[in-house]
Amino acid sequence: MNREKIYFVLFKVFFFVALFSSCGKNESELFLLNKSVPKGLYGKSFSFNNPFSVSDLFNNSIDQIDKKIIVKGQIIEVCPMRGCWVQIIDSDENNSIRIKVKDGEIVFPLSAIGANIVVEGILRKRVFSQEQARDWKVHLAQEKGEVLNPESIIIEAKDMYEYRVECSGAIIL
Repeated sequence: MNREKIYFVLFKVFFFVALFSSCGKNESELFLLNKSVPKGLYGKSFSFNNPFSVSDLFNNSIDQIDKKIIVKGQIIEVCPMRGCWVQIIDSDENNSIRIKVKDGEIVFPLSAIGANIVVEGILRKRVFSQEQARDWKVHLAQEKGEVLNPESIIIEAKDMYEYRVECSGAIIL
């Protein structure tokens, strides 16, 4: 077989592998991130009787840490990189909380900003060292396409921890 025929056969093999691998059932994260209609179930199904508001959750947070909770709120921000978290707030707008999913398992669409959401998951409190708090601020800025100089970041007491819900299921209303 001459070299041209070998290249042609290899091209056909790679073409068919690429063609059939793209026909899988999994939608790409980019497609899901840019989905135009965000309403629906994300992750595991659950029933949501008497969910906490974000403020009620903060008022009872000590009792709820490391427990399964249900919380409702309005989405004010979505991770612009992978849709792996949303920030939600209640109508009083005093408190917000991050809802985090495992990267790639659930992808919240950018179009969900402004929508109401009900979430089931485990409430966690992450406590940071000074260095971790600085790195976290840099990371969040990078997700938004911003560049922060770590030396210029001022760490406040509120930067030393983060409440978040490790989400197993969510319903965008």
